[in-house]
Amino acid sequence: MQLLPLRDAIASYVRDGQSIALEGFTHLIPFAAAHEIIRQQRRDLHLIRMTPDLIYDQMLGMGCASQLTFSWGGNPGVGSLHRLRDAVEHAWPQPLQLHEFTHAEMAIAFQAGASGLPCALMQHHLPSGLEELPQPRIRVIHCPFTGVPLAAVPALNPDVTIVHAQQIDAAGNVLLRGITGAAREAALAARCVLVTAEEQVEQLNAGPNSVVLPSWTVSAASIVPGGAHPSYALGYYARDNSFYLAWDEIARERASFLAWMQRHVLAARDHAALLRGLGVAA
Repeated sequence: MQLLPLRDAIASYVRDGQSIALEGFTHLIPFAAAHEIIRQQRRDLHLIRMTPDLIYDQMLGMGCASQLTFSWGGNPGVGSLHRLRDAVEHAWPQPLQLHEFTHAEMAIAFQAGASGLPCALMQHHLPSGLEELPQPRIRVIHCPFTGVPLAAVPALNPDVTIVHAQQIDAAGNVLLRGITGAAREAALAARCVLVTAEEQVEQLNAGPNSVVLPSWTVSAASIVPGGAHPSYALGYYARDNSFYLAWDEIARERASFLAWMQRHVLAARDHAALLRGLGVAA
């Protein structure tokens, strides 16, 4: 495991055309890493994430991706992701190919990838409509023992998974505490794992509902205080709900979106500078 500045970690491990998962479920969302990918103008990425959220709205609007694998797309508690919608409806700034799943299907697809399996199986109770897509990603098979129908979901194995964590210790072990969503499974399913962390400590303060990624699973880590803002990091800062509300108006039109990204992301040297520009204390 290498401890690198975030700029160097992204430059070394994220390449055009890769499949990239930036996971974190309402919590510990790696915004700093996404912004660095935008600054370095990565293109033709296949973005993977259970909920695209603001983080992928920004990446899609800045032309980073040509494909999106997801299970729910929206601004939590507010409404549409306008840049995602513009990409789907008007191919702006470029066409976007969608691969849609349910939350449960995404979760077991990551689990299958982490387990070295080609697909995952789950009960097939009622059709979701996803089976009727022109190129469906879900197949219905029958259990060889009982004959009951099962949904087969292809495994997800991102080229790179990026997660944000609270701590990394002197040995390179990483702590995620609180709501972790599919972060652990997405990390273990990936060929390369990058971590941004709030701080480096001598010993991890692991407690209930914690996930520890051992150092051998991590390719590189970067210390980035505030790296999940505007989502939250349990024990460090709260979710910036006002920003999620403001994003609806910022991203609604292309011009206002591009102006915001230019001022706060492209013109910022790093995440610390971005937070200062937003008036947020890291």
